[in-house]
Amino acid sequence: MTSTEPTAAPARRTAVVTGASSGIGEATARALAGAGFHVVCAARRAERVEALAAEIGGTAVACDVTDAAQVAALAAAAGPVVHVLVNNAGGAFGSDPVERADAEQWRSMYEVNVVGLLQVTQAVLPALRASGDGVVVNIGSTAGRVAYEGGAGYVAAKHGTKVVTQTLRLELVGEPIRITEIAPGMVHTPEFSLVRFGGDQDAADKVYAGVPDPLVADDVADAVAWVVTRPSHVNIDELVIRPRAQAAQHKVHRVDQD
Repeated sequence: MTSTEPTAAPARRTAVVTGASSGIGEATARALAGAGFHVVCAARRAERVEALAAEIGGTAVACDVTDAAQVAALAAAAGPVVHVLVNNAGGAFGSDPVERADAEQWRSMYEVNVVGLLQVTQAVLPALRASGDGVVVNIGSTAGRVAYEGGAGYVAAKHGTKVVTQTLRLELVGEPIRITEIAPGMVHTPEFSLVRFGGDQDAADKVYAGVPDPLVADDVADAVAWVVTRPSHVNIDELVIRPRAQAAQHKVHRVDQD
């Protein structure tokens, strides 16, 4: 006899995305929602993540990843089972040479790009284990691979992101958790360079001046969605993404704007 009982729908998978109020984080939250995830959108700017979560059917959590209490609240809001964690919260502050660098800016970059990543990962790991098939995606940078003038603080912080990712993969081998770093090159988002240059729009614009088709946030979000939807046995250790116009940190094709 064939049963006519309805089959229960599979439980919706949960993803946590930090730094989701703008740029790569916002685009990633949208991409994962489109891939069927319930997305916990975390960022310091509550109004922005609340609007985003309402739009994509997710959950908004106001969270500064450098604040341990707020990170604990984020983990509690995400629940006992999480399938994907995207550590996207980060940032670059300042562009002075080492000789004149602001030590507080360096501390801030290390706190958000490394310590914040550490705290969120620690808080969410039990829920990732509970999923039986978890994925951690850390958003690094090509700055985590090569030094360049005026970028030492950010370069050091993003090297930290890379090494934490590599170490975590070694420490968790044999567990049902995959560990990936996605390292973008030139990504033109409205805020990243503006924040780095302290609100100086002209300085921010010069970073991308003449660069034909730099990456945009959706390009990185697309890569995140691809990585987390690979079969369970496939781990993408690292993925470096640059625009075609950028061959290296110091080699960028620019067109004449005259």
